[in-house]
Amino acid sequence: MGGVWSIITENVFPGTPKYSANDIPDMSGKVVLVTGATAGIGKETARVSQMAYHTFMSTHSSWSRVLAVVVTAETDQVQSEATLRDLKSNTGRDAHLLLMDLANLKSIKAAAEEFLSTETQLHVLFNNAGVMTPPMDQLTDDGYDFNSGQMSSVAPDGIARVVNTSSNGHWFGNLKFDTWKDGPARRKQSNFSLYGQSKAGNIVFSAELKRRYGDQGIVSTSLNPGGVSTELTRHASSFAAAILNSTLADVSYGAITQLYAGTVPDGASLNGKYLIPWARIGKPRADTQDPQLGKELWTWLEEQVANA
Repeated sequence: MGGVWSIITENVFPGTPKYSANDIPDMSGKVVLVTGATAGIGKETARVSQMAYHTFMSTHSSWSRVLAVVVTAETDQVQSEATLRDLKSNTGRDAHLLLMDLANLKSIKAAAEEFLSTETQLHVLFNNAGVMTPPMDQLTDDGYDFNSGQMSSVAPDGIARVVNTSSNGHWFGNLKFDTWKDGPARRKQSNFSLYGQSKAGNIVFSAELKRRYGDQGIVSTSLNPGGVSTELTRHASSFAAAILNSTLADVSYGAITQLYAGTVPDGASLNGKYLIPWARIGKPRADTQDPQLGKELWTWLEEQVANA
């Protein structure tokens, strides 16, 4: 019942937005990174950020910010550079491209090292990139389920924000560690249950990040961005996509909740929270808040990246 009720109250009847681009404070001097910024909610988040933030940064200036666009395995440099041109055309501001294949752990590590070679701070990380029900045979370069494969330093004011985009699809998948990599156990799962598992994992990770680093200035949130018309349904059947798209809001709504999490002045009060459309505090499935499950996921993730 929780999943169905979540769809009704969060996706179908989310109410009137209480936060907008006009509410975003002056973020001059802030360093912001958006993953999955070539399409959908990520691109809208980048666009609104470019419009709302009052300065931009080349890496030689200490009085502005950088907005890095991170590519996924399904995008390439040509598409990413086109996104930068679109942002420049729409906002008059420059963004900076950080090439990273989120389906390849070594690529992620290399990009992180590149970022750290030029930047000393990261104020807001929008972990936005994701896919929905890709083909079962589609895996990351490291052999992980492609849904799950899409899953800093502290700012001077002691607050750095990590915004993890989940969805109410988390109600329909449990964490089964033997299904994260390809094998018989994974093949027994449906595409949608694997998608739900990845979204539940986002929330579990976010809660555990708060437990481990909340007292060191990290504000970690997870969220359901809402039922929004994006390319996320590209792997769904044409019939399912048509049904979904007929009920979805414009993509401009999709960035509201994560921009709220990343920019609202009293962000520290949101630490560990799960947000729902549009910019409200909600309640995820209870087991996603289990400290033991959070510890198990954290340990598993550390094991996976140990040799990257």
